[in-house]
Amino acid sequence: MVGALLVLWLCVCGVVFLLLGGRRPKDFPPGPRPLPLLGNLLLLNPTNPLKDLHKLAEQYGPVFSIFIGGRVAVVLDGQKAVREALVSQAVEFTGRPDHIMLSHMTEGKGVVLADAGPSWKAHRRFALSTLRNFGLGKHTMEQRILEELTHVCVVLEKSAGGCMDPQHLFHRAASNIICSVIYGSRFHYEDPYFQTLINMMEDITQLGMGPWAMLYDIAPALRVFPLPFRKVFRHYQRLREHMRKVIRQHQQPTHNHTHTDPPRDLIDCYLKEMQKRAGDDSAFDDSHLESLLIDLFVAGTDTTSNTLRCACLYLMTHTHIQERCHEEIDTVLGSCESVSYEDRHSMPYVQAMIHEAQRMADVLPLSIFHTTTTHTQLHGYTIPKGTMVIPNLSSALREEGQWKFPHEFNPHNFLNEHGEFIKPDAFLPFSAGPRVCLGESLARMELFLILVTMLRRFRLRWPEGAREPDFQLLFGITQSSKPYHMAVELRNTHS
Repeated sequence: MVGALLVLWLCVCGVVFLLLGGRRPKDFPPGPRPLPLLGNLLLLNPTNPLKDLHKLAEQYGPVFSIFIGGRVAVVLDGQKAVREALVSQAVEFTGRPDHIMLSHMTEGKGVVLADAGPSWKAHRRFALSTLRNFGLGKHTMEQRILEELTHVCVVLEKSAGGCMDPQHLFHRAASNIICSVIYGSRFHYEDPYFQTLINMMEDITQLGMGPWAMLYDIAPALRVFPLPFRKVFRHYQRLREHMRKVIRQHQQPTHNHTHTDPPRDLIDCYLKEMQKRAGDDSAFDDSHLESLLIDLFVAGTDTTSNTLRCACLYLMTHTHIQERCHEEIDTVLGSCESVSYEDRHSMPYVQAMIHEAQRMADVLPLSIFHTTTTHTQLHGYTIPKGTMVIPNLSSALREEGQWKFPHEFNPHNFLNEHGEFIKPDAFLPFSAGPRVCLGESLARMELFLILVTMLRRFRLRWPEGAREPDFQLLFGITQSSKPYHMAVELRNTHS
């Protein structure tokens, strides 16, 4: 009986879709004809749709549309289309969708998935100013990173002469750096609770843009069943509970500073802001603070860690590039005790290698989905208000005609004929415009200081007898290299 009712329901939905749905608005970007209920999902590989999206762009142009279930979305392919929408027409494209799993998970709070509006603007402005005040781009942040690097080097020294899996090490290091900023403390690398937090974050970023997330979005009736997408909500709530606990600790009289005391971390700054705005019908409250902390924790951990793993993978398998980096680092630093972020200006080849690693890591392949905040025009097409927009950042990072070597790891993609560092317009690893990643400046500093410190003290090798390296990325909200082991050798040039 239940099966018959389900078949009947599907048939009715299919008829309704054929009669009323699947139609693109007038002058809307073109795209493939959708199927009832599924839309164009059968055209996309659910485990990694990037190649399929590129094929559709070749057929329909850099601005095209697809149906995700019964909803139509606009896809932007290539750096020109992405920049035209997110930079040149930034105001019209700053919205966020409110109907997808990730927006339901965050309840529209925080800064990453919050829709454009006064609360989002106020929280983003607060986050950027607070990060700057705590040394983003300055010596104080540099010191935080170098202090964490002492723990990283201890682990690498213990692994010298053998092999290790760098995944957990880089996640823990990047996470501790952002934790030191947002709530003023760090975890021990062996702390099982710390690893649990990181594992939950990894699950969210992998499941948040996979087949189960698509099913959640296109079939709301299935949300009541205990399917794998429930795991994402459970993990997010556990992260929220962790942040709630840390906030309560800051609010206790033994921890809380008075208004004359300098704030120790971002939570102190936020609590002071809450006091300042009290009675003004402000969106600054504990719930928004929890979401903001999770946003910064995830954004400050996953992208940096995955880029570091990708960089090490390519350095191990392109030893001539690693050796040239060794030479430049040794020449510039000489007998200096440690590297400084300012040293990047004297290391064009290392800078180029790091940016090339970011390009190949392709950590945010489809950015975070946008929506239009008003009716607008793009590439001669009419796009109604509330339309979901998918910026294919991956397409820009490997776009033919934008790179000297679009499909291979080669630092010369970021060097001119004089060996000087340059940054092409198609370099969009963290998106662009008002929604550009909050942690971009921190990530740049981390990547430079961590990789230079590692390469100064260690030589990275592909383990003897190991399987052939696999450069394919694991798709998700953030992409990552497949697991691998890394052989570590001490260098004699620096003790």
